[in-house]
Amino acid sequence: MLTSKELMEQTGISRATLNNYVALGILPSPIVKTPEEGEGRATRIGYFPNEALERVRKVQEMKKEGVSIADIAHQLSSKSGASYPLTEPQEHKSDSHREMGRTVQPIYGSAASNRLSMELSIDSFPGPAYMVDNNFELMWWNNHAEDQVFGPRISGHGDLQTRNVLSLLVEAFDGHDTQELMDTLRPHLAAAKKRMSKSSLTKIYAPLGGEMLSLIESLYEGAQSIEKQPIVHFSTQLKDRNNNEIPCDLYVSFYREGILFTYNQVSKNDDFLLQFLAQRNQVIRELLRKRKPYLSHVAVMVADLQNSVRLCSELPAEEYFQLINDIWQESEPIFRKYYGTHGKHAGDGMVYYFFPQPDCNYVLNAVQCAIELQDMMKKITQRWQIRKGWFNELMLNIGLHEGQEWFGTYHAGAHIEFTVLGETVNYASRISDFARDGSTWVTKSMLTQVPSGFRQAINYGIPRKYDDHEQLFVKDTYANVGTILELDNPINSKFRDIEMIPVTQIRGISSQDIRS
Repeated sequence: MLTSKELMEQTGISRATLNNYVALGILPSPIVKTPEEGEGRATRIGYFPNEALERVRKVQEMKKEGVSIADIAHQLSSKSGASYPLTEPQEHKSDSHREMGRTVQPIYGSAASNRLSMELSIDSFPGPAYMVDNNFELMWWNNHAEDQVFGPRISGHGDLQTRNVLSLLVEAFDGHDTQELMDTLRPHLAAAKKRMSKSSLTKIYAPLGGEMLSLIESLYEGAQSIEKQPIVHFSTQLKDRNNNEIPCDLYVSFYREGILFTYNQVSKNDDFLLQFLAQRNQVIRELLRKRKPYLSHVAVMVADLQNSVRLCSELPAEEYFQLINDIWQESEPIFRKYYGTHGKHAGDGMVYYFFPQPDCNYVLNAVQCAIELQDMMKKITQRWQIRKGWFNELMLNIGLHEGQEWFGTYHAGAHIEFTVLGETVNYASRISDFARDGSTWVTKSMLTQVPSGFRQAINYGIPRKYDDHEQLFVKDTYANVGTILELDNPINSKFRDIEMIPVTQIRGISSQDIRS
């Protein structure tokens, strides 16, 4: 038996590489036991079988021959089981244009991952790397991707819709051999198949024309199914500036926020790249912090807790914070359900953004999210009324508006804040301020963008007062803010800047009546 120290000394590998070989299944897990006399003062030491020495030397030889660590793991994976199981048989590298689709599933928090070099970041990716959202629009890319994949024209694309990765690849390969384009598109369409329906794909790429659309649909239908795997590996090729082919490993990593593509030459060690990709929270945090600003349609929700000053005065500080945390924690799964992107929390208020999605209407997402938030507030009210023995109603006033704005990030240290620049968020904020008694108000320009079949299921209209006592809800109508409020009242003068905006109140939605 060899101790881990002896194995590292005789092979020259580092502790991180040793742990990575265990995580990949190349080496069996060590037997950890009390050290024998003369083996140091450590209380526990890991022991490997003597065959591990030859196994590591075999790995080193294969690396020198240009075999990737993923292929090595596939060929040498120990029977004890691998933390990165490669489920598809690997073909020879000379057939590198073919789609391999092998699954790479790291166990997060493993010893190898915990010893990851702190110097590695998305800025040090060895090859082209880029991230797309769920509509396959580029959110971030590095200089290698600009040089070797998309070309310098990508920097001029500010509108998010012009950054669609498949369209850009078709543009970049214009004039090239069709087979070359197909080999490039295959991994991307395999990833698209996990996030996008064929009907959505057809809708997005219809402008490419019949022949190209048919090619994309054919590759989509023939793509290998990717289920819940967080990382998938493909073999592919890139070209250098001299038009020489470079065999590469392509790792596709899936996140809720989008999909990351990273390339690495097969001749290079990708141990640390795999380890870094396994640090999912760190990777996505860096990617979101460095995503490039883009112009996009967006629905903005601003929500504010009514009577927060009075509630704060009635509750001990710790209970008031607990109340606010209850609201934010219970609302988070609802926002996640409807693809809401967190903007910021300002005291007892919050801002969320809803962007176009491949298989659902983002405006309808914002409306449905607001309705579920109001139902959530009723449940929280009941709990706190029982807890405190009071009759206070906890009410969230919500304003909704839609527009086309620049979206980007502000960050200081590890803190990241997403923000939209433009009047859309300002109008949503003013409408939230206008809303009272736990109501949800939306602009006409936004609600009319909901498909008619869905809009007919929404209960919306204008509450009208009669004889100062009775109130009638006039359904399916809108009104300018100025006609609803008495703007001569000094209290309402702050709404003069939105007095001409048509709005309506949303009271519910009948899911049974929704039809596309």
